[in-house]
Amino acid sequence: MADVLTPEQRRLNMNRIRGRDTKPELILRRGLHALGLRFRLHRKDLPGKPDLVFPGYRAVILVHGCFWHWHGCPMFKWPATREEFWREKIDRNRERDHAALEGLREEGWRVLVVWECALCGPGRRPAEETLERCEGFIRDKGEAFGEIAGEWPTGEGD
Repeated sequence: MADVLTPEQRRLNMNRIRGRDTKPELILRRGLHALGLRFRLHRKDLPGKPDLVFPGYRAVILVHGCFWHWHGCPMFKWPATREEFWREKIDRNRERDHAALEGLREEGWRVLVVWECALCGPGRRPAEETLERCEGFIRDKGEAFGEIAGEWPTGEGD
C-alpha cells in the first residue's frame, strides 16, 4: 500500500518524533517518582544514555519504542516504502542497543527494558502493574536483566 502522505509530509512527521520525554517515559517517571523512587535522566557518562538511572540501586531503565527498536509485537510494522533504508536504520538501532546493554552490564548496572507496548496501545498492561514490576526490579537488587512488554492474546510480546 502506498504512503498516504507526500514525502515532505512524511519527513516532517518523522522529524517530530522525540528521543526523550516520550509518553511511555513520562508515564514511568511520574509513577516511579510517586512511589518514592528518585532517579537521574539520560546520564551521558553511561553507555546508551539510559532513560532512567537509579544510582543507589545500580539499576537503569531503558524505555524502548516498539518501532524504533524492532520489538516484533503487533505495534511494530515494517514501512512499505524505502524498505532497505528502514531495515538498515533499525538494524543499527538494535546493534547500538545491544552494545549499550553489554556496556551497562559490564559496568555492574542492572538493566530493565520497558517496551512502549507495555504502556501504550491495545496490548498495554495496567499502568499500576507495570509500575509495580519496575519498582520490584529496582528495589529487589536480584535480577541483572528484566523486560516488560504488552500483553497480546496470540502469545506475542512479554
